[in-house]
Amino acid sequence: MSARKARILCTEDDADTRELIAIVLTNEGYEVACTENAADAIELAKTQPFDLFLVDNWIPGRSGTELCEEIRRFDMKTPILFYSGAAQEKDKEAARLAGAQAYLVKPAAIDELIAEVGLLIATSKGAKG
Repeated sequence: MSARKARILCTEDDADTRELIAIVLTNEGYEVACTENAADAIELAKTQPFDLFLVDNWIPGRSGTELCEEIRRFDMKTPILFYSGAAQEKDKEAARLAGAQAYLVKPAAIDELIAEVGLLIATSKGAKG
């Protein structure tokens, strides 16, 4: 009997980046669902269980910060990791204030993304018991 794969919801408007993230994280053993906009992300987040939300700050419909705030209205526990080209300190602070646990600036090394995803999921699972 194998353990359930950790599930990640990736919201990224750039198709190439979305595909790369999905391939990399799938190869690491995660189950990855992708959306290109905030509305689809909210729908999936409300109807399916995820272990991590991976969010770009620049997405159609809402900012990543607004998406994060909306997720936090119904899910206070699942970690949120921003992976965005928005590199200003004010962007990082806004994400943290909206409820994100971590922020990586694109283009972060793939190894750094994998490590941060693993750390956030492991920390969250430890906190959930």
